[in-house]
Amino acid sequence: MSLNELPIRSDGSVRPSGLALPPAAMPLVHDRRPLKRWIYAGVYGDELMLCAATVRVGGIPHSFWAVLDRSSGELLEQTAFSPRMVAIANGRLSVKSRRAKIDIALRPNGEPVEVVSRHGASYIWTRKLPITASGTIHAAGRVQRVEASGLVDATAGYHARDTAWNWSAGVGAAADGSALAWNIVSGVHDAPTASERTLWVDGAARELPPAEFPADLAGVDFPDSDCSLAFSAEAERANSEDLKIFASEYSQPFGTFAGTFPGGVELASGFGVMERHSARW
Repeated sequence: MSLNELPIRSDGSVRPSGLALPPAAMPLVHDRRPLKRWIYAGVYGDELMLCAATVRVGGIPHSFWAVLDRSSGELLEQTAFSPRMVAIANGRLSVKSRRAKIDIALRPNGEPVEVVSRHGASYIWTRKLPITASGTIHAAGRVQRVEASGLVDATAGYHARDTAWNWSAGVGAAADGSALAWNIVSGVHDAPTASERTLWVDGAARELPPAEFPADLAGVDFPDSDCSLAFSAEAERANSEDLKIFASEYSQPFGTFAGTFPGGVELASGFGVMERHSARW
């Protein structure tokens, strides 16, 4: 398949021919670009919010986790250049470190959305899946039970040397009681159609129109409609490092959302994250 025929969006049942995609092995280098791949799980509730991920850039491993106790505002987090601290596989999230032990079952709670897009001179792939989470967190000398909804983001591909994106993921309830989850982005997989932008209503996926993010990450605007989301940050993960060959700068606040999605879906409650990330890799 020619890259000019991308993007393709489906539930995973329709895929471009001739491109290596997960779960198949992907070359470490393709079109002179190193493979980047990660799997991220976010769980967003009214008592606790957490995220964890394993990342590989050109084969170099990296992992992180973070837990926000919303009642106290305490944010615990850890990052390591190790593939062993975090595992997300077979419907389970596991974190094993000196600072925390996390064991959470992740159950599908909506239709998967898979997108393959051109990026620079090569291609990138992603799969987003709403989930329900159930398990325990052992951290800061206490045990906390988790029962909440969230999103799993699996991504792989040969991103351009300089890549930047804005992103929002969250869950909540509509004014009519429908269960909601969303994934909104600009910068990657953001074509006018066949994008990864998705709103799930009671598990059914519908594509959202193009979105814009203000510099202060105070919300999400949908310029083709009168709809927008407002975001109130509560705690933030952030980091900036420049290793010359590789560089990364990101901010990812946890918080709450209010507003209306295109199509007139009004949020009664919303929990999740915003993110701004730029990378040279």
